[in-house]
Amino acid sequence: MKVIIPLAGKGTRLRPHTHTVPKPMLKVCGKPVMDYVLDDVRKLGDVSEVIYITGHLKEAVEAHARTAYSDLPATFIEQKVQDGTAGAVALAKAHVSEPVLIIFVDTIFDADLGVIKTSPDDGIIWTKEVEDYQRFGVVVTDANGHMTRIVEKPKTPISKRANIGLYYIRDWKLLYEGIDHVLKSPQNQGEYYLTDAFQYMIEHGAKLKVLDVAGWYDAGKIDTLLDTNRVMLGKGLARRPKDVEDCTIIDPVYIEDDVVLTGSTVGPNVCVLAGSRLLSCTVSNTLIGAKSMLARCTLSNSLVGDRVVLEGVKGEVTVGDDAEVRSRA
Repeated sequence: MKVIIPLAGKGTRLRPHTHTVPKPMLKVCGKPVMDYVLDDVRKLGDVSEVIYITGHLKEAVEAHARTAYSDLPATFIEQKVQDGTAGAVALAKAHVSEPVLIIFVDTIFDADLGVIKTSPDDGIIWTKEVEDYQRFGVVVTDANGHMTRIVEKPKTPISKRANIGLYYIRDWKLLYEGIDHVLKSPQNQGEYYLTDAFQYMIEHGAKLKVLDVAGWYDAGKIDTLLDTNRVMLGKGLARRPKDVEDCTIIDPVYIEDDVVLTGSTVGPNVCVLAGSRLLSCTVSNTLIGAKSMLARCTLSNSLVGDRVVLEGVKGEVTVGDDAEVRSRA
C-alpha cells in the first residue's frame, strides 16, 4: 500500500507561527501534528512508500520526515500550484500502482486503520458526526453505509457526518481516472476537489464504505489547536515536572526537561518545551515553545513560539518565533 500525505498549505490561519514553522510541524503535547499521523502509518506495517506532497517550508518537512521516520520509504513532490486537493493527489500518480491511503494532516484522529486489511469495498471514507454540520463537507450514505455523495456546507441536516480528510482507496485506477476527469473540468469554487473524484468513482460503480472515527481533533486554527492540546493531555500525554519548588502545578500539563519554573502557577492545559523559563508567571491553556523566557506574565489561551521573550504581558497572545514583547506598565 502507498500512503499520500498532502501538506503543501501555508497555514494562513495559524500565522504568525507558520511564517517560520510548517503547519504540520506545529506541536501538540510536544509532538508535531504530522507525527501523530505518521505513527499510525508506521503501525500498519505494510506501507511500501509514503509520498509527501510538499510546498510551504518544504525543506523543514522533508528533513523531519527523513530523520524521524527513516524506516518509511519516502518520496517528496513539491506542489508548486495550489489548485486544490485533487491537484495535490494527482502529483503522486506516477508513483501509485497499488491501493492508497490518503491523509490530510490538519487534524489528529482516532481511527482503526486495521480495517483496511479486511475491507471488501473499493475504498473507505472516514467521517465524524458533528452538530455544526454547516461548517463542513458532509457525507451522505445509502442503507448499506456506502457513500452516495458529499455536500459542502449544507443548509439543511441531510447528514451530520463530516468529511475529515482520511481515505483508503483500493481501486486506485478508478481514483486517478476520476482525478483526471476533475482536472479537465471547470474548477469547483476556484479549486479542484478530491471529493469530486470520489463522486466520479461512485457514478462509475465504486462502493466507498463510510466509517466513523472515534475522535477527530482539529489543528488548523489557533483556538482549535489549543483545544486539541487539551484533549491530548487528557488522553494520557501529560508530563509533570520533577522537583519543582515554589510553584503551583495544576494538572494536566506537559513540561519537558530543562524547563525552569520559579514562583509560577502553571496549568491546566499548558505545554512548555525544553529550555524555556517561566519566572513569576500565571499561565493556563497555553502552548509555549522551546528556549523562551516569560517573566511576570499572566497568560491564557495563548500560543507562544520558540526563543520568545515576554515580560509583564497579560491576556491572550499569539507570538511567533524569536519575538520580544515587554510591557513596562
